[in-house]
Amino acid sequence: MKRRSFIKHTAGAAVALPFALQGVRLSALPRSAFFGSMANDTDRVLVIIRLNGGNDGLNMLVPMDQYDNLFHARQAVLLPEDSILSLTTENGLHPKMSGIRDLFTDGLVGFVQDVGYPNQNRSHFRSTDIWSTGSPADEFWTTGWMGRYFDERYTGYPDGYPNDEHPHPFAITMGNTVSTTCQGEVANYSIALRDPFSLTQLAEDSETMVPDTPYGDELQYIRNIIAQTNAYGEAVMEAANMGNNMATYPIDNRLASQLKNVALLMSGGLQTRIYIVSIGGFDTHANQVIKSDPTEGRHARLLKNISEAVTAFMSDIQQLGLSSRVLGMTFSEFGRQIRSNDSLGTDHGTAAPLILFGESACANVIGQNPTIPDDVSPQDGVPMQYDFRDVYGSVLMDWFGVSEDEIRTSLYDEFMYLPVLGDDCDQLTTNTQNLLNEQVEASAFPNPFRNWATVSLRHTGGWLRVSVFDSVGKEVKVLTNQNLSAGDYQFRFEGHGLPPGNYYFRLVMQGGAQKTIHIVKA
Repeated sequence: MKRRSFIKHTAGAAVALPFALQGVRLSALPRSAFFGSMANDTDRVLVIIRLNGGNDGLNMLVPMDQYDNLFHARQAVLLPEDSILSLTTENGLHPKMSGIRDLFTDGLVGFVQDVGYPNQNRSHFRSTDIWSTGSPADEFWTTGWMGRYFDERYTGYPDGYPNDEHPHPFAITMGNTVSTTCQGEVANYSIALRDPFSLTQLAEDSETMVPDTPYGDELQYIRNIIAQTNAYGEAVMEAANMGNNMATYPIDNRLASQLKNVALLMSGGLQTRIYIVSIGGFDTHANQVIKSDPTEGRHARLLKNISEAVTAFMSDIQQLGLSSRVLGMTFSEFGRQIRSNDSLGTDHGTAAPLILFGESACANVIGQNPTIPDDVSPQDGVPMQYDFRDVYGSVLMDWFGVSEDEIRTSLYDEFMYLPVLGDDCDQLTTNTQNLLNEQVEASAFPNPFRNWATVSLRHTGGWLRVSVFDSVGKEVKVLTNQNLSAGDYQFRFEGHGLPPGNYYFRLVMQGGAQKTIHIVKA
């Protein structure tokens, strides 16, 4: 049975018995008979930073070649052109992110443009769930994308863990509750942690007999989780006491404090593979900027906190000799709308840039700049260029050595590999389009259109998907999705009955080439 089919069939099988013990959220879930083969362990660490609330990517990574149209659409929140930090010939950074700009210059930070998913859901809760589980927008999955990765490798978890071979927690969520990202079929692979020096042992009651009933099974499961939590807590405190930090972190910066603890625990020998940290406040419907100075305000403070926290963390792990082991990645549930609102803010949007950092990160801007239309409708968002599951899968392949077949099973069948890590990205350019997009020669006619438009392209051969999205992220039509021989093709989009506005052809070719083409229905 395929993993996706299995998840769909078991989505409603969880027993509703969630509660928290020392910040560790537990759920008594049925055991699964589906476990994959064991893979070789690695000492590599992935740090995931959640930007909670929906980050305004257009004011973080500014498409300078679109500045004039941005000015017309979002003058209230747009950064003054001369304040933007130069990054590439076509991109600039928010002036509060000088640390990230310096890391980019040093080859330690990269960006992936316009990351999202088809049929964007602009609800905070639902969209976060989609990003955390890796599910399609119209399906509800009960496991996280990293939870499924662990499920394939650690048979029977949580029974028998920790053990001599795996004495430490597989994942840690910095905060009060564990992340859905690490939810497996049976239990969550992460523990919730606020202060590694202050972990209270939970009371264990293993004296009474456990009845041979379903209730007894769940009771024994809870006892095992409590014992596991205590054992993991001891390992965490031991690592914290043995570890140290070499860099100076900014004060009054919660994200920096979380990353400081990550570096501390790593230096103390903790073998945890995944760390999930977060920074909130990105739901900037109002007062995103200060009216008299758009370089200041709520969003500016958040981006400054990210920049200073990541810069200090990178300095710390370099001085500790750990930098080659660490890859970092940000995500946010959605971007913001292109047009600013009347409250010096922006509303829920669609796609946004994603940041990667570490010695192995592709120190470039992957993808083309979003096209900002001349006439931006009130709810228009930045069109998706890259599916977030392609980024997740590529990280799993290059960082943890996961096979492409497993990714197609655990994430989605149409996975397209992206060179987000490794030496190959040294060849990427942003002056025109990077190697991923140079393959795609395409144009649309007529544009504007009334009832139909045709996209013409030269295909290099292999799998090709051509679809049409509206301005709020809905996939309104799939024109082709199949293997085709090399050659020139035309695909006609019938737009009868659709409202006037901005639409986008999205082209995805075998080998990772992806492109969006803006069209307007008159």
